[in-house]
Amino acid sequence: MIQDKSVLITGGAGFIGAALAERLIDHNRVRVLDLGFEGSSLSFSRAWGHPNVTLLEGDILDKDRISEAVEGVDIVVHLAAVVGVKNVLQRGRDTIEINFIGTSNLLRALEHRRDLGRVVYFSTSEVFGMNSFRAGEETAASIGPVSEARWTYSIAKLAGEHLVHTYHRELGMPTAIVRPFNVFGPLRLGDHAMLRFILAALRGDDLEVHGDGTQIRSWCYIDDFVDGLLKVMSVPAAAGETFNIGNPRNTLTIYELAKRVIRLLDSPSKIQFQEIDFSDIDVRVPRMRKAAELLGFRPQVELDEAILKTAAWYRDNIRIVAPDAVPKSATSTVAVPVSTA
Repeated sequence: MIQDKSVLITGGAGFIGAALAERLIDHNRVRVLDLGFEGSSLSFSRAWGHPNVTLLEGDILDKDRISEAVEGVDIVVHLAAVVGVKNVLQRGRDTIEINFIGTSNLLRALEHRRDLGRVVYFSTSEVFGMNSFRAGEETAASIGPVSEARWTYSIAKLAGEHLVHTYHRELGMPTAIVRPFNVFGPLRLGDHAMLRFILAALRGDDLEVHGDGTQIRSWCYIDDFVDGLLKVMSVPAAAGETFNIGNPRNTLTIYELAKRVIRLLDSPSKIQFQEIDFSDIDVRVPRMRKAAELLGFRPQVELDEAILKTAAWYRDNIRIVAPDAVPKSATSTVAVPVSTA
């Protein structure tokens, strides 16, 4: 769908940026702007060292560096942001300033360009608040109280959505907004429920479930997500629109997810419940009518297959991506079954 283009990915050293770069590099030129690259998802990907990839180290708050990064590109995918619940709780000020001001800086650097194919802004499913059961693209946003640091992330992302829409309405910039719903798969690093569960199961350690485990999530495998993202980047009807991208078929409670990981990996692990002192999302399930109608996007990968593929990648790369999770002994290593799907 996308060929012979120059694509800038801000924050592209992370999980989604690395997976997108892998899909683009054979037929396009990819420019990645990020704070650093060593030990990142990108550094473990097929895109690392590829001749069609240019790495630019820099800050999204640095206007001069952004101006340099956007020069001559056809498509921009804006992923750069402060992310991760623990990170957000500790860096509320940075979360708002970097996520919003960084977006503003990027849009200002692009506002005089009339030859852009698409500018894709990454928002979040958290704009729907605590309960987002079958939340559609036009469902009203819901933001938690100012006193809870958790919501600095979603409010900054929602403000960014409004800003992006103004650039489309007032300047005709071909923008599109993506709200990801619980994306996982190979290359995903950092603190993440699926990663924690799989690594614990591989070691035979207890899986720690936050709260009572009744939180509901829909899980989207990275291959499906990138399929949807490529359509957002290329389908003409996507300009000016907002899309939920996830997989509502892969919906279950966090407790059921933990049990499923243990079963699929044939692990001796048990489940432990851990109280938390911050707000959590009760329900996060997307409705994706617009993605289906305008993009023709329908996710394909079922949850069991996705977990097995992800676990196989973590097992094969465990000494690199999570050295603390290396199995305690050869006898405690859990074999990952091979998916035949």
